[in-house]
Amino acid sequence: MAPQQPPGPPAKRSVTARATLAGAAVSLLLIVAIVLGSRLLRDFDSALLPYAVATVFLAFGVAYRYTVWVSAPGARRLFRRGIGSLFSAANFRKAPTALPRMAATYLGLQKFLGARSHARWAAHQLIFWGCLLAAAITFPLTWGWFTFTSSTGSGPGYEMRIWGYKVLGFDSLDLAGWLMFHGLDIAAVLVIPGASYFLWRRMKDRGAITGQRFAYDLLPLICLIVISVTGLLLTFSSIFLHGGGYEFLAILHMVSVVLTLIYLPFGKFFHIVQRPAAVGMQLFKYTARQDEQVFACKRCGEPVDTGPYVENLRGTMRDLKLGFDSFVEYCPRCKRVLRGNAYLTQVKKGFR
Repeated sequence: MAPQQPPGPPAKRSVTARATLAGAAVSLLLIVAIVLGSRLLRDFDSALLPYAVATVFLAFGVAYRYTVWVSAPGARRLFRRGIGSLFSAANFRKAPTALPRMAATYLGLQKFLGARSHARWAAHQLIFWGCLLAAAITFPLTWGWFTFTSSTGSGPGYEMRIWGYKVLGFDSLDLAGWLMFHGLDIAAVLVIPGASYFLWRRMKDRGAITGQRFAYDLLPLICLIVISVTGLLLTFSSIFLHGGGYEFLAILHMVSVVLTLIYLPFGKFFHIVQRPAAVGMQLFKYTARQDEQVFACKRCGEPVDTGPYVENLRGTMRDLKLGFDSFVEYCPRCKRVLRGNAYLTQVKKGFR
């Protein structure tokens, strides 16, 4: 009989249990919201059941991984600081417009990417807004929260209802109605060039090729392209082929969407969920700068970062028991100099 493996450390088991409980709770809340939001499933389309099930798995995965991520000492400390800054009345009094400006520039326009490359920024914007538009349409539609109904069964006049209440009526042949009716096609047209650019870059750029992994870096882009292309082909089949091949394309599209939603929390796209938490951290640093709490390098006197941020980083290094938390008191240049001097006096000295 093979010997039993010793159980993992208590802390790790505790984090896993906490993350599993969080994932189960969020999934259950989503199921309840689907049932209630679809008026006890009266507005729920059974043909969209695989998509709805995938979103439940997505909710579990996001909650599970987010809990694990926040449980790490460094992330937990930054998360608490960020949440404290977001809900701080003192911060709001000092800078009432800081939060909406940071949400617009850091989350929406993502200006920090423009400093690296204008092309990468443009491609990222195409993917971001395309995916956001697709999610805003697909998720509520999948859950039965809103529906498009037609008295004739085939249009062109439609009514959009949210939770059973009529919001507006539109003609799918008008420009506004056409844009609403083809919102997912517009999202696909945005995503395809953005994802294709990053896929091309990862095939050609030596720096990207060196450290990339297929499942982590390439597969998400391929999934986005497959979802977008098959979605457009569904529209093409409906309009130009009179439904030819529609069933096969619908299954292919469904499989690609379901697998992507289940994979999303455990791949590169998890940073989509992490990004909003970074706004709180940026606000934390911004308000510290407003108070002129800037920490100067102990060696050259150049500003390193805000004092509270440096202290927060020092505390994180102590939590991790790294043993050199004083190293954060130096600027990047002086850190390199200190490392070089340490190498010359401690390492190379032994070879003389």
